[in-house]
Amino acid sequence: MKIAASFLVASMAGLGFWYARPARPADPVAVAFKGQLPAQTPIAPTPRARFTPTTRKGYYNIDVVGDFSLPATKTVTFCGAGRNLHVQQDRTKLFRRGFSAVDQTRMVPNVEIWTEGDPPRNWKSTLQQSQRSLIVYQAYFANSFGLPWASNSELARDVTYRTPPGARASRNTLFQASTELGGGCYGFGDCAPGAMKSTFGKIFLDIENEGTSRGNQQEQANLYTFMAKTLKDNVSPQTEIGSIAPVPHNSFGNSKAEHYMAQPDWLWNTPARQTATSKQRGMPDNIVGKSFADYVDFQMPGTYYLYPDFDYAAQHTGDGDRHWLASLLAEQEVNRKLSPKKRIAWHWTFNTQSGDYPNSAKAEHPAPPAVAEGMAVFYWFTGAYGVLFWDDHTNLVPDQPSPADPQQKGLGNDRNYACYEHYIHGLWRLFKHHGDLFNGRETYLNEATECSYDGGKTWVSYNANQIKTRDLPFVRAIVNGDQILIAATKAYARPNQTTQVMVRYIQNGYTFYTTVSLKGDEIFLGRSTMKPGTGSRG
Repeated sequence: MKIAASFLVASMAGLGFWYARPARPADPVAVAFKGQLPAQTPIAPTPRARFTPTTRKGYYNIDVVGDFSLPATKTVTFCGAGRNLHVQQDRTKLFRRGFSAVDQTRMVPNVEIWTEGDPPRNWKSTLQQSQRSLIVYQAYFANSFGLPWASNSELARDVTYRTPPGARASRNTLFQASTELGGGCYGFGDCAPGAMKSTFGKIFLDIENEGTSRGNQQEQANLYTFMAKTLKDNVSPQTEIGSIAPVPHNSFGNSKAEHYMAQPDWLWNTPARQTATSKQRGMPDNIVGKSFADYVDFQMPGTYYLYPDFDYAAQHTGDGDRHWLASLLAEQEVNRKLSPKKRIAWHWTFNTQSGDYPNSAKAEHPAPPAVAEGMAVFYWFTGAYGVLFWDDHTNLVPDQPSPADPQQKGLGNDRNYACYEHYIHGLWRLFKHHGDLFNGRETYLNEATECSYDGGKTWVSYNANQIKTRDLPFVRAIVNGDQILIAATKAYARPNQTTQVMVRYIQNGYTFYTTVSLKGDEIFLGRSTMKPGTGSRG
């Protein structure tokens, strides 16, 4: 586990004093507005679909909304549960409900991917390359290639990079494991003549062995750099690769103030260099000076939720308290400043397992409606590139009797999957109605979104942690030309609670003011056309 230091103390040699780096960013100064506020511009709320969330176990209705697709600048890979519920009736429906790609394990055999021996001559997958994704788990390296390092990073110094010249060839090398992923074109029937280059659109690494002792860090950095380089050498030019870890910074869903002062994690950008034994084990000199971050195409900051994130009765406003929206936003706010790489987060609409928190031992709690919908809306306001929508279950069989074994209750087919319906509804609200704004020319305001919580007397821009600890409504905005799109919510609010917040944008020749009214913790989404103006912030 990587824990961000709350402060950094450096000795200023010869100067006779210590320099202490601040533990948290300075609070923004509220700007007082003097005089009369400019006229406000109405904002049109985005429609909501009318549907009754399912109460059936092991089932969700993918038709709670109609057809829509993602803009070409965004991607959502389906590695969730229950594609079998609708795929036989309409294989393409998944791609008309907000998903742009599907993981290999959810593909239709011998239609989307060939799984039975050699494909027939001239057979081609029905999937475009951009629709194909692959997750490579720890077991691929540990079991298929006899690399126990994948499950125990302390063994990094024992890994053979590639078979030394003159030695008997062995599959138990990191080179062989990474190279054989190039065969990913075979099941799609589109290998280039005389070459094996993977034609998956995206390859996600999920090894999860990044943590290691300090004395082993260089060996670990070398292996991750070599693995990423070798993988890139064996995929098509259109294939993008990334990994659940390392990321520039992992906040583990805590959204603390100190995380905004974090530096990139060591494994993300430590340059490879030869160690006492690495050259003998086959590490090439051509990766020296390069890092894992140099070779991957995207980073994967994000966090799975724990049950406290879904518990409305819990405390959510302390610096270290868990908060579903502060977590979602802060992870992106921190990492987008630490690396320019595109960001793809793992989304799971159930709680992950943790014995450290009450009611989190099993993944039995679905995200509440506003949380599931809000994940599918607010995440994209951070300027992120994509999502890997994941579940620990694959196929669903609806309406099964409750298991007699208490350990199986609340798992898989015994879960309520209405959270999927709310998540898809959020995607539909955003991209069905506002997909035109995501054309590559949009500006994501993130924590620079200017709000007033006192009726326009003062204006301030807060990051996600500052909004959380002040228990204020969350607001984020996207601007594209004269169009402004606003998402807002009062997280964890009571159903009968009403909240108002003002939003303004004074840049690029526009002066825009509006008031957003919030009901309970519903997800507000609205759009407006801004008028030209040269307003003042004070």
